[in-house]
Amino acid sequence: MIKIIGGGLAGSEAAYYLAEKGIKVRLYEMRNKVMTPVHQTNLLAELVCSNSLRSNDPHNAVGMLKEEMRQLNSIVLKAAEETQVPAGSSLAVDRTLFSQYITDKIKNHPNIEVITEEVESLNIDEYTIIAAGPLASDKLFNFLSKTIHQTNLHFFDAVAPIISAESINMEKAYLKSRYDKGEAAYINCPMTKEEYENFYEALMNAEKVMPKGFEKNVFEGCMPIETMAKRGKETLLYGPLKPVGLDHEGVKYHAVVQLRQDDAKKTMYNMVGFQTQLTWPEQKKIIQMIPGLEKANILRYGVIHRNTYIESPEVLNEGYQVKEFPKWFFAGQISGVEGYVESAASGLSAAINLLSYIQKGKINPLPKDTMMGAMARYISTPNRSFVPMNANLGLLDPLTEKHKKNMRKMLYYQRSQKAMEEYLNEN
Repeated sequence: MIKIIGGGLAGSEAAYYLAEKGIKVRLYEMRNKVMTPVHQTNLLAELVCSNSLRSNDPHNAVGMLKEEMRQLNSIVLKAAEETQVPAGSSLAVDRTLFSQYITDKIKNHPNIEVITEEVESLNIDEYTIIAAGPLASDKLFNFLSKTIHQTNLHFFDAVAPIISAESINMEKAYLKSRYDKGEAAYINCPMTKEEYENFYEALMNAEKVMPKGFEKNVFEGCMPIETMAKRGKETLLYGPLKPVGLDHEGVKYHAVVQLRQDDAKKTMYNMVGFQTQLTWPEQKKIIQMIPGLEKANILRYGVIHRNTYIESPEVLNEGYQVKEFPKWFFAGQISGVEGYVESAASGLSAAINLLSYIQKGKINPLPKDTMMGAMARYISTPNRSFVPMNANLGLLDPLTEKHKKNMRKMLYYQRSQKAMEEYLNEN
């Protein structure tokens, strides 16, 4: 019997993989008994930030990672493909249907028992995958901190608002994907230079919720828009409000705010790149300054929350296994990976290595030429300034010969696929 702590993306992925291999699993999830600051349901694998699993292009890092996960029968990617909503070249989902799909598969699996309970401590002699997430309960994280000799490490993360579709003025907004890639999947709210400058001024002067330590510990990949704006007046124009490729009917705009479909019924849209720590009244005021959103009905306001992780190079090996307690494995954002897809992939890696340890007495890390293997190497390699990391091509060993950018990306992908196929054939 394997214990898995946490029913997020990593825990669900690990539970399903092991169950499909005939292993009995107990999956512990504390919601609905104990809720977190950002979760809204008791569904497994709830997406609390964006509804996008990012690019589907296999020639970039996260697309490559998805292809590897498909070879491993990923439940997260099956769910995403079943509940996909239009998002240009990205893989975005109806977040409720996505989580419901995974919840149903997990709860109806004969080898998985789901237990709604807050876990406060663990037994070092029991096979366990700790996938408690970045919002692990204080009791569990305090126990882990003492047991694996870690201080409380964290960074701050922010969530973007969601807008009711019927409140968006489509006489001012328009549908389009950047550079017309795929179908016209995004709602675009264009700004003139004057409108942008007024918006920027209001954003810079808006009241914020400011947790202690926030400014030093913000994660670059999910940075609040007002923090980004502090870097300069033009910064947003090269980030979430970038107008390039979004001209409409021959008109080029100074700035464009994009909204991405959040549910299959097209009733909700989330604001792309608008993670925020503004107070709710300020959010409403500033959002309604955006052309097309003057009467925006905000269904979910942006919030800020703490993300907790261990300093994994001190604790874990390349199998996500705790070096001091070999029956324990970590997975998900608490292990030092960052992102939905990366978290799910780490759940697969932890499950594969735990199963190998049970059956063969040793872990079996994935090849370093795969993105999954490269991520595992990153989180287990000593690093004085370790921070959570998204999948990126820089984690891979360089190619032996120089190539142009597009060819290089294709060769990384081909090398990854070959390495994964060889690994699976040998195991």
